[in-house]
Amino acid sequence: MKRLLQFMKKNLWCYVIGVSAMIASITLDMFSPYLMKIIVDDVIQKGNLNLFKWLLGGLAGITISRAFLGYLKEYMFDYSSSDIIVSLRKSMFDHIQRLSFSFFDRTNTGELMSRMKEDTENVLHATAFGIMLISEMGITFIAASVILFFLNWKLASVCLLTMPFIAYIAVQLEKKVGESFGKISDQRAVLNTTAQENIAGVRLVKAFGRERYEIQKFLLQNKVSHDLNIEQAEVFAKYHPLIELLSNIVVVLVTTAGGILTIGGDISIGTLVAFSTYIYALIWPMRMIGWLTNVLAQCLASLKKIDKIFEEHAEIENCEEPNVPEKLTGHVVFENVSFQYGEIPVLKNINLNAKPGATIGIMGMTGSGKSTLANLIGRYYDTSSGKILVDGMDIKKLDLKKLRENISVVMQDTFLFSDTIEDNIKLGVGKVHKSEFHSAVKDSNVEEFVSKMQKGYKTIIGERGIGLSGGQKQRISIARALLKGSKILILDDATSALDMETEYDIQKALEHRNGITKFIIAHRISAVKNADEILILENGEIVERGNHEFLLELKGRYYDTFCEQFGDMMLLSEEEVV
Repeated sequence: MKRLLQFMKKNLWCYVIGVSAMIASITLDMFSPYLMKIIVDDVIQKGNLNLFKWLLGGLAGITISRAFLGYLKEYMFDYSSSDIIVSLRKSMFDHIQRLSFSFFDRTNTGELMSRMKEDTENVLHATAFGIMLISEMGITFIAASVILFFLNWKLASVCLLTMPFIAYIAVQLEKKVGESFGKISDQRAVLNTTAQENIAGVRLVKAFGRERYEIQKFLLQNKVSHDLNIEQAEVFAKYHPLIELLSNIVVVLVTTAGGILTIGGDISIGTLVAFSTYIYALIWPMRMIGWLTNVLAQCLASLKKIDKIFEEHAEIENCEEPNVPEKLTGHVVFENVSFQYGEIPVLKNINLNAKPGATIGIMGMTGSGKSTLANLIGRYYDTSSGKILVDGMDIKKLDLKKLRENISVVMQDTFLFSDTIEDNIKLGVGKVHKSEFHSAVKDSNVEEFVSKMQKGYKTIIGERGIGLSGGQKQRISIARALLKGSKILILDDATSALDMETEYDIQKALEHRNGITKFIIAHRISAVKNADEILILENGEIVERGNHEFLLELKGRYYDTFCEQFGDMMLLSEEEVV
């Protein structure tokens, strides 16, 4: 709420103009019934026709002025609320971008999309229509009450008799609707997540013939959403008719009491006519309380959800006075590094020394901690104990932006944006020299398949690279990392979808890129055999280390893997010797 008030404060001038136009419009509107009173009492009953043209002119002037003021009021409130939502969404998106990997590990994409879209729209409705309506209702109610007491205090007292009851029902309605909408908001996030996951994985669903199961899963969540909306409708059905009933009772009481007073000569017919019109200035706010309550309840529920996002803090942040070196050489050292995710140990006492330009191969079974080790280098997660040094500086004391500028990563899960191939490769680097671009796409073997496309590098690829093979997506990702020109290059199973020949060509190209410290995570011996040092991880620990020849002579896990992958070639070699 505080954050929303800050955004509203920036648009205070819009609200001042909007409220001023509203007050002027309501003031003019309050004159209309009184002019009708004069027309009935003085023109119709007393025959004073000279006043008629002036009174009609006054009514026409009021109508035209109210139209202009209404436009100004609506425009100012809509303009300010739109600006508030743009600022809120930008602030939320900026905040989400700064959050650490761990936040996204436990938060669904569908939930974040729900917060960014539906919840901010609820805030928009409240700031545009809710604030305007509550201001207009309050001013109209007060102005009409004062005028009614001025005309006849007895009738005014009858009008206001039911107002406390209506207010009580409205408060009860707000409480019930607020609770109901909180549940609906949560369920919308679940429904969005279910739909998003299914649509994103539609090819997998079809491949396994899971359409019926996925439909049933979506229908189940949709049914929960339906039931919650019915629950909210029942709340309205219970309370809103009571508000309508009490509002209509006011009309009946005033008509009855006013008729008696008119017959008795206490008030004129014109006064009764004006009174009947002013009554609706009281009834209208009462009837709108239900709708306004719903809008405000939705807004408050949505703000609570949005505030939860803002309450999340990045676990990875710069220290107070970080080191900002002009350049890094890529010397990476792990000193007794351990890491655990929650209470689960992932890495234990890792030590390594990767000198500038060195190549480190990392192998191990699935879940052995290979990707986690690579993620620690860029401070996507922080170590639980020990420290990582880059060029002799603890990365926790190194400027985070500077550190990540010097790291290029090809992640295990290849992600491409729905954009051109060229823009995907240039991601994060902006303008580059043609020779640098050509070198990156040549070394990553991208040129080989892009040259066959009709639009070449201007070809727009689908969401997440749909339309490209796994190997083509990996090559684009490698080109993107090479074009960045960082001193540290991390390839996390980056060639798993490539054929042996293409993998060999890319490896040779990488070997010629001097001065880059490379970390190559792989399951295939062919990807790491030329590394300066190869680490074999098991249960988060380094169980073997050394170069290719040393590890083969050791005849341990690396040797076993080599035999599994190259057993047939070894048999052929032995037959040739024989």
